[in-house]
Amino acid sequence: MRTGMLHHVELWVPDLHRAVTSWGWLLGELGYEQFQDWPAGRSWRLGATYLVVEQSTAMSAPTHERLRPGLNHLAFHVEGRDRVDRLVEAAPKYGWSLMFADRHPFAGGPDNYAAYLENIDGFEAELVAV
Repeated sequence: MRTGMLHHVELWVPDLHRAVTSWGWLLGELGYEQFQDWPAGRSWRLGATYLVVEQSTAMSAPTHERLRPGLNHLAFHVEGRDRVDRLVEAAPKYGWSLMFADRHPFAGGPDNYAAYLENIDGFEAELVAV
């Protein structure tokens, strides 16, 4: 481990079952493995970094809004354009929809082949081809 490396990200979600369905599928496709599981949450790990989804009773609002101050999205490297395309095709089965479809796969600019997905709870994941 090195100073400054990301240790973990924790997302508070309004519905744990939906989060496990959408994030569990996506993270599994990206090589993460289930790490922790408890009644209010689950986590997946890749290397030294892990991502948590938790349905906390301490949430101050019932929904996530990526346009409010705070987390806008998480971006992930994906090996190859074909893999990005396959993930986009499968994503709706797991609660994800393609954002910026009219500009896909270059919504981030002509040199950035990526997919922007939003799940049913409003969380965004960017999949960037490398």
